[in-house]
Amino acid sequence: MNFPGKLFLGNLVERRALLYQMVRRDFEQRYVGSAAGWLWGLIHPAVMMICWTFVFQICAKIEMPRGEVNQNYTLFLLAGYLPWLLFNETIQRSSTSLVENANLITKTLFPSEMIPISVFCSSLVSHLMTLAILLIAVVVVHGYFPWTLALVPLYILCTGLFAVGIGWVISSLQVYLRDAAQAMNVVMQLWFWLTPIFVFETTYPERLRFLLDYNPMAFLVRAYRDVILPGRSFDPDELFILMGWSIAAFMIGGLTFRHLKRGFADVL
Repeated sequence: MNFPGKLFLGNLVERRALLYQMVRRDFEQRYVGSAAGWLWGLIHPAVMMICWTFVFQICAKIEMPRGEVNQNYTLFLLAGYLPWLLFNETIQRSSTSLVENANLITKTLFPSEMIPISVFCSSLVSHLMTLAILLIAVVVVHGYFPWTLALVPLYILCTGLFAVGIGWVISSLQVYLRDAAQAMNVVMQLWFWLTPIFVFETTYPERLRFLLDYNPMAFLVRAYRDVILPGRSFDPDELFILMGWSIAAFMIGGLTFRHLKRGFADVL
């Protein structure tokens, strides 16, 4: 192998090792001093499902639309909330991650673009724990897994590309403009309620259907429900649309970060 090839593979191995250490440190810091440790990652989603069942199915008695094989609103809600939770946590934590790790960026030759990636990977661990709780509930309610469950890793990849791309933009802007993270909090709150997570898409007025057609998270929420909940149909065309959004966000975010990172050390 020629010298450039060895250098590329060497950098790749080093960065993978660095990413592993960053994710491990971040995950351990979440539960430092806790007796239950990582088990809290299972306790929280389990309690959340119990609470949602009590509120929405026992008290509010919300019914699913006709034609749905799954008539459990809690499963419907959690399946749609899962991708948003991963996306939102990655964005929110990435927005201030560069400022919080200023000592690494200013004092060492540190690849700062790895920080938002490590945030996503750390959030992914909690995401997988919650996903495990949901899958157990699906088996209890329906008695089987749909075959489309095999597509979940592909949608997780789309979520990661989309979230990291936006995370790169916001985190780099936060270095120069400390209001960027606060502004993003407002955007994320508005974005959440414009995404069909707690409501059914059929309840959207016709004049507001564009909120679904031009909202990447609406595609992702729908996709998670389609591949996890039994009896729903999977749409390959929407997968390609989602992949387009994700790749575009990742590339734009990468180019923006690369341009702005030149002044990180001076500003931080």
